[in-house]
Formats: sequence, structure tokens, C-alpha cells
Amino acid sequence: MTKFALFGASGAIGRSVAAALRAQNTPYRVVGRSRASLEQAFGSDPLAEIVTWNPDDPESVRIAARGVDTIIYVVGVNYWEFSLHPQLMQKTLDGAIAENVKHIVLCGTVYSYGRPQTEFVSEDHPRSPHTFKGKMRKAQEDILLAAHANGKIKATVLRLPDFYGPGADKSLLDGVFKAAQNDKTAQMIGPIDTPHEFIFVPDAGPALVALAKEENAYGKVWHFAGAGITTQRKMAEKIFETLNKKPRLMIAPPWMVRVIGWFDKFIRELVEMSYLQTTPVLMDDSALRNLLPNLHKTSYEEGIKKTLAAGG
Repeated sequence: MTKFALFGASGAIGRSVAAALRAQNTPYRVVGRSRASLEQAFGSDPLAEIVTWNPDDPESVRIAARGVDTIIYVVGVNYWEFSLHPQLMQKTLDGAIAENVKHIVLCGTVYSYGRPQTEFVSEDHPRSPHTFKGKMRKAQEDILLAAHANGKIKATVLRLPDFYGPGADKSLLDGVFKAAQNDKTAQMIGPIDTPHEFIFVPDAGPALVALAKEENAYGKVWHFAGAGITTQRKMAEKIFETLNKKPRLMIAPPWMVRVIGWFDKFIRELVEMSYLQTTPVLMDDSALRNLLPNLHKTSYEEGIKKTLAAGG
């Protein structure tokens, strides 16, 4: 039996999970729509079994889940297609349950909380999403945890803040890394001086794998916070300074983002999430650190150095 399957494996978090399993010499299955993408990312790894799936085909989902003990679910969708999140979760669960998969771990976000009601948000903070994306993420979690409550599968959720690191091209900081490396001005969405936190992508994989192996984790939601409170400006300045360059930043105010959104579909979808720039969700992850005390968090300084060394 293949113990682990990574659904949505070719993204940055999926590659981090694969690296964590590889470091433990653990065979794993990678599941995605594009065989070419999977081959490019995992084709040279003898531990990786490559399987393609079509979520709209129930038999394809069952084949992807067949013989698996644990699914680590890191399936992403386009930012303008968040309505797919609950649908894809339900289709995955149907196939996994039919194939007697024991465990499923969802890599989640802070979107389901909506605006924070406390300075630091723990797992019992109310989920009151006021955005469409937050509502879709909440629905995704609810479907998963209902399956656990009904005894159909053991499920857990690990919520992460924003991330950065090698290959994290959807990060808020990706453009800053590229600008600094190419002697250009980094274009950022303001405000960038409010408190913020980031997860270094290579730290996420080991956390997800460790959680998946912990039987006491299931039936609950967990937080994995960043390496401390910072700001986007501090991170951007450090990226430039690490390359011995003077920071060059151009900050787009919220009104400008709305105007750009008239012409750019991705930017248009960022508008409703702008509250995170002014009232960020800062995570309390003391429960996870008590459960898994050996988890590692890379400092921002070291994470920036490693990201630049890897080419961004």
C-alpha cells in the first residue's frame, strides 16, 4: 500500500510535502491533472508514483485514491474560480471514502475567519467570512469535517498564513524577489506597514507530514504560524539588502488596485481580500507546537537567503 498521496502535488506546497517524504525515504503518490507537470517536478524521484486524475470523473478519483492510507490535499484553483473548492473536496472525499482511505489532511488558509476579532487568532476563533473566497474555504472545511464527524474518514485541517520561498510564484513577495534579482522596482499592493506573517514554504511540508502521522490530530483544526510578526515592507527591504541593493518599491494604494482590476482578472479578485492588508489575521499556533514540539520554523532572514540562492 502507498501510504501517502499528494492531491495537487505540483504546486509549491505540494513540492514541499514531497520533499519532506523524500527526506524520510517514504514512497508517495503524486496526483494532478497534467502528467507533463508531474513528470517535470517528480519524474526523477524513484520514490514518486505519478497518477493523473480528472475530478469530474468519479472513477478517475477512485483510481487516484486506490490503495492509499493518507491523502494530503493541497489542490489549488485559479483565484477567480474559488467556487470549485467545495466541489473538488466533495468529489475527492467521495472517491477516497469509496476506496477506504483512512485519513485526509487539508492544507487550509485564514480566509474562513473573515475579519479577526482578536489580536491573535486561535483555532476556536469564530469563522465569519464576509468574502466569497472565505465562504468557499469555510464550505470546503465544513464538508471535510462533516465526513469525519459522520465516521466516514479521519480528517484534519492545517491552516497556514501567507507563504514565500523557492518556487512560490503566487506569494505576495514573489514579485519583490524577482524585482530585486533583476534590478527593477518591486510593485506591491498597499498598505505594506501593517503587521504580517509568512510561512517559508519548505517548512510547510514537514508540518503537514508530521500532522498526518499524528492520530491525535484528526477531528480538529490546527494553525502553523509564521516565524514571527513582520511587515511586507520589512521583508521587501531585507530582500533587496540581502543582495546589497537599495530597496526600490512602488506601492499601489487600494483605489489603484480597484482601477487595475477593471483590466486584470487576477487583480480584480484581490480587491475583496484587501481587508487582510489592514486587519491581518495573526495566528496563534501554540496548540500545534504542543502537539508537535519539534516543528521547525526558518527565520525570515534565513528564508530570504535560501529563496534568493534558489533563484527566487
